Amino acid sequence: MINFNVENVSLPALDYRRVGEWIAKVADAHGFRCGRLSYLFCDDEYILKANKEFINHDYYTDIITFDYTRRDRIAGDIMISLDTVASNADKFGMPYNRELLRVIIHGVLHLCGINDKGPGEREIMEHHEDEALKMWDEMPE
Repeated sequence: MINFNVENVSLPALDYRRVGEWIAKVADAHGFRCGRLSYLFCDDEYILKANKEFINHDYYTDIITFDYTRRDRIAGDIMISLDTVASNADKFGMPYNRELLRVIIHGVLHLCGINDKGPGEREIMEHHEDEALKMWDEMPE
């Protein structure tokens, strides 16, 4: 079950049925099944507060993932700052919705055990993001 909620922002215009199918497909490609996932789309100030409170980081970020995965079933709470997604889309010259999809799947990949903080891990994460986005592109609309 996948829930999409908002705090201080409007719900992005996405085909959430398709997004849910895509998430399940990506999880399956990594040997996992989907459990309960809860997305919270928010603004920069909301995610900064959460980053300080829960992780002791005093900076803005595009995503925070709380992992409740058990065995082969991914589960978690995923917070995404739409403000940072928009600024990163501009910075990297990407369409906003494409950057948003990248961040949505980034959280899923974390739940599948892929990290991005250690040496060489960022490149591995980006490879898996690119593969997941190819899966999105190949899905019927």
